[in-house]
Amino acid sequence: MEWLIRMKNALDYMESKMTEPLRIEEIAAVAYVSPFHFQRMFSMLTGVTVADYIRKRRLTLAAQELAVSKLRVLDVALKYGYDSPESFAKAFRKAHGITPSAARESGVQLKAFPRLSFQLSLKGDQEMDYKIVNKEAFTVIGKSMEVTTKDGENFRRIPQFWDECNADGTSDKVIEFGLREEWLGICMDMNMEKEMLSYWIGVEADASTDPQGYETTVVPAASWAVFKSEGALPHAIQNVWQRIFQEWFPGTGYEHTGGPEFELYPPGDTSAEDYVCEVWIPVMKK
Repeated sequence: MEWLIRMKNALDYMESKMTEPLRIEEIAAVAYVSPFHFQRMFSMLTGVTVADYIRKRRLTLAAQELAVSKLRVLDVALKYGYDSPESFAKAFRKAHGITPSAARESGVQLKAFPRLSFQLSLKGDQEMDYKIVNKEAFTVIGKSMEVTTKDGENFRRIPQFWDECNADGTSDKVIEFGLREEWLGICMDMNMEKEMLSYWIGVEADASTDPQGYETTVVPAASWAVFKSEGALPHAIQNVWQRIFQEWFPGTGYEHTGGPEFELYPPGDTSAEDYVCEVWIPVMKK
């Protein structure tokens, strides 16, 4: 319940500052968590990033003002944080499908992105097993891409990336470098404010291994909360992710550190109801 109140207070704070500069540090402080943890929690619970939410809310409010007031487009643009009419018009057209000037016309259709709210949902009737693993830094060999989290693009692009790596032989090749026969899908360099992250498909390898043209990176040492997913992909593991952020984080004294997080995939039939894989999240005690 305390967590719910903190998130509600953060939403109230954002809504009260829509015409002012909003800093993620200040928003997260209202919820008494780190900026990264707040942004990760927010995006997993709502399906949009904090930046995306603020942008869509501002464009909703701007459209309402244009429809009912005589303020100049430039004044409305500046009021909602845009440096120029051009940048405002581009964002406005993307959101509403029309120009800001057209929003003044009688009977024109506008799109509204409603204010979000968090409601208490009684869960926890099903136990959630996890373990805490302290793991030293390790080397990864594989292939990476940069992807935006804006408008949920990462949820579309990452499955495509797996399909590409399976089709071109990348996943079969990199498994040969692995210390174990396990693939890793890693989210690294997560910049929630820029709405970007690096996604890796690879394996844990010995640091001295020749990558033979593939990329290498190092995942830093961390304490990890490890959760088992059992069932056909992607539904089973998506359900685990949802429960981690809806139930486990709010109900424990842990917080996301902001480091890389990954899924671990052993060989097997990923469409089988008994397929087992894992979610690893770097955590610390609050």
